[in-house]
Amino acid sequence: MYLELQQLSVQYPGQAHPAVNQVSFGLKAGQIGVLIGPSGCGKTTLLRATAGLEPIHAGNISLSGALVSSPTQSVPPEARHMGMVFQDYALFPHLDVGQNVAFGIHHWPTDKRRARVADVLDLVGLGTQRRRYPHELSGGQQQRVALARALAPSPKLLLLDEPFSNLDVDLRERLAQELRTILKEAGATALFVTHDQLEAFAIGDLIGVMHEGRLHQWADAYTLYHRPATRFVADFIGHGVFAPARVELHEENGVTHKHVVTPLGELHGINLAEQDRLTLGPCDVLLRADDIVHDDAATVQAKIINKAFRGNEFLYTLQLKTGETVMAHVPSHHDHRLGEWIGIRPEVDHVVTFACEPASS
Repeated sequence: MYLELQQLSVQYPGQAHPAVNQVSFGLKAGQIGVLIGPSGCGKTTLLRATAGLEPIHAGNISLSGALVSSPTQSVPPEARHMGMVFQDYALFPHLDVGQNVAFGIHHWPTDKRRARVADVLDLVGLGTQRRRYPHELSGGQQQRVALARALAPSPKLLLLDEPFSNLDVDLRERLAQELRTILKEAGATALFVTHDQLEAFAIGDLIGVMHEGRLHQWADAYTLYHRPATRFVADFIGHGVFAPARVELHEENGVTHKHVVTPLGELHGINLAEQDRLTLGPCDVLLRADDIVHDDAATVQAKIINKAFRGNEFLYTLQLKTGETVMAHVPSHHDHRLGEWIGIRPEVDHVVTFACEPASS
């Protein structure tokens, strides 16, 4: 691995629990990793520890085969050859775009420095803006300047701490997709922190979901969504609910299969790998919004108790006659009223179950 964290823990003085607790993951050269989780989960602390800005309590961090952090040894931040992009961009208002980008390579020979500034400004789409000042740029352009400045020295690792948090939603989504293209063209290895799932999915080769200092899962977006390792990941990623269910054995044509019985009926067509993972008896099954299909001919009826317009679709929250709640993506031309009953059926390609959660007292 190019970047490797092994059993990393960070604990602040006076705190009862570690801010980062035994986290391990790795990135190959040229990969983009994203850390996601709710506020206070430890993702920014982990990023700062990687940069050398926070001492570590246990474990170690290696970059390009060299140890950079351990409880007894720490390479200074300025000697780690890492670039960092912050939330507020931290541009120098009295310097123009070209001077801002050149700041970290001011010691380079003049011709080499000018050529590198031109290259990275072209890379981020600001080749014609070299003589403008930060206050003359939009928020998205300022973010690109900060990215160009971080890329200019060709860092071993690029660290980005919620760089889009000050931008509006539409711009953030567009820039997230552009950022991935820029980083891939630059061949950069990067670790990105966000609380936004769409950003994480748009940017990351690998995504880590954190909660209360622990890394629950480190995987690609598809695996996180369809194969969540823990109940927290299943709940945090995507739209879905847990419904009471039961795994039973059924015999069909002399062959015994496991079926999952849910309030929406039985889930059929479970592949062999999923069958091996299923444990007989009561469980909670994860039903995502895209697992529920609106079908007027279905025998199961559900009442619309909430609806959110998403342009090409509605996100319906539905209540079954048995009291359970599920969610469904429905094309927006099916504009049903709140309180209306509609037919639904399950169409689950990936069956995900967890042990029943104890009833709250």
